[in-house]
Amino acid sequence: MPELTSSIVDVDWLSQHLATENLLVLDASVPPVVPGYVSINNAGSFVAIPGARRFDYDQQVCRPNSSLPHMMPSAELFEAEVQKLGINADSLIVVYDDVGIYASPRAWWMFRAMGHQQVAVLDGGLPAWVHAGLATAGAVDTTFPAGNFNAKPAAELFCDFAVVLAALDDANCSILDARSTGRFYGTAEEPRPGVRSGHMPNAKNLPFPELLDVGMMKSAEELREIFSRLASVEQKLITSCGSGITACILTLAADLAGYDKLAVYDGSWAEWGAPGKLPVVID
Repeated sequence: MPELTSSIVDVDWLSQHLATENLLVLDASVPPVVPGYVSINNAGSFVAIPGARRFDYDQQVCRPNSSLPHMMPSAELFEAEVQKLGINADSLIVVYDDVGIYASPRAWWMFRAMGHQQVAVLDGGLPAWVHAGLATAGAVDTTFPAGNFNAKPAAELFCDFAVVLAALDDANCSILDARSTGRFYGTAEEPRPGVRSGHMPNAKNLPFPELLDVGMMKSAEELREIFSRLASVEQKLITSCGSGITACILTLAADLAGYDKLAVYDGSWAEWGAPGKLPVVID
């Protein structure tokens, strides 16, 4: 049986292992809100990687009744929903999205936060699969037996505003914001009504497109060079963005670059930038 030895796989690897008995492919697509990013399933037709199952963390595998979008659910809810998808404790999971590398890293990090290590992101996502001329299906798979997935949560992999607040002046931590430079410095308006402009004190800006090359993740060497300018491998990296999706692109890239003290601020700017007492600076 193959094993996932990296947090990312390419379409060649996936096509060669697609028939592996315990391999499951998950479509974790979320409609993109970042300008310039478009789903290839946005033109009235739908394609999927054959056998893929839908992992909807935007509406289903998320904390119910939250005022914030797609918040990480409880271990009990996550386990129940994942078992419904036929996922087992020994499943090899490859997640993709229909933009490229956009929404899938959050699904990867959710599984990691629930103790499942055999999970990886498909580099380039569905566009790379289609561009390679590989077979597609017209729908996701919806018929399968329940699985025996067992959540073993590592709660520190997602953090709340209190953890971030304590980390602002901690030399052992570095907070990286995946939003655009305009949003970070407050020269561009926030897309969510009522959300303040600017950034957290001492946070550093790393717009997620800087980690990508035509929808594919840059090489580990390139990623190490980028992150070395912002943080040391000894520091804990807390990533943030608009709503907790593209922050996970930074987390994936940091993982590939060799960083292992990683956390995602789940509420991200949707929470931090809301009217209140959390500190915001514009500079």
